[in-house]
Amino acid sequence: MHLDNGGESLKSLIVKTLFFAGLIISASGYISPPIALTAGIIFGLSVAHPLPADSRDLSRFLLQASVVALGFGMDLHEVIKAGRSGFVYTALGICFALIAGLALGKLLRVHGNSSFLITTGTAICGGSAIAAVAPIIQADEQEVAVALGTVFILNSVALLIFPLIGGALRLTQQQFGLWAALAIHDTSSVVGAASKYGADALIVGTTVKLARALWIVPLALITAAVKRSNSRVKLPWFILFFCLAAVINTYVPQSAYLSKIFFTLGRYGLTATLFLIGTSISRSALKEVGWRPLAQGIALWIVVALTSLYFIRVGIISL
Repeated sequence: MHLDNGGESLKSLIVKTLFFAGLIISASGYISPPIALTAGIIFGLSVAHPLPADSRDLSRFLLQASVVALGFGMDLHEVIKAGRSGFVYTALGICFALIAGLALGKLLRVHGNSSFLITTGTAICGGSAIAAVAPIIQADEQEVAVALGTVFILNSVALLIFPLIGGALRLTQQQFGLWAALAIHDTSSVVGAASKYGADALIVGTTVKLARALWIVPLALITAAVKRSNSRVKLPWFILFFCLAAVINTYVPQSAYLSKIFFTLGRYGLTATLFLIGTSISRSALKEVGWRPLAQGIALWIVVALTSLYFIRVGIISL
């Protein structure tokens, strides 16, 4: 009995050591975001996560802090230009994604609140939108897990294949940043894919994606009104801090040295966030998703990605 307990303790120690080693290496700047995400996925599929709740909380904090830090590498004039144009495109894209997503959910007979959660996660900003809407529609833990699992899986795929597709189609930096912002779910994966493609793609992708994320608030308020829910709507305050960081970087020349440091730390923090997100994709999570919600998520994602790519390529959507 003591030997069994000792064996379990040793196994637990090894798993935790591997987890923290992967996190530290991802945050060191020595590996790229796709590699960090892949390493996290391999870890999540291979062993039981030793600290799932702590990892989830840390990834949420790191993502928001990293986005704010990335603001120190942005020129405010470029941010305003991209945000102004992106606001219109994101509004149209969100309406299209909501209509198409709910229609696909009905067609595939996705039960309960999962269809609405997957649709809002695809239309706006992945896990953040799901977390904001779930308490309003009184979704249970399994429905939330199914929606998050679907979105995280597709985020992982997008981060790995979008830069390859962009390169194959010879998209410009602005075109790719815009496409990533409109077609990839989570902010972390948008920033990860855009940063791999180039500096200009990163500026456009981050700014337009944050403009898209602002739609969490009106959607949550409308959902609460329709459902007559008293749940509190969470505001994405970190977006305001991102804008403040861009203001400091643009108008305070004395901050150039510190801004460069913060921007670099933001990129490292984002890579660590992607490792944490990868570790959350476990075999049980894949099993829980099931084929219907996953089919809805994949179909909606392909429709949104191809439609936005077509309009960008023909010049209807541009900055």
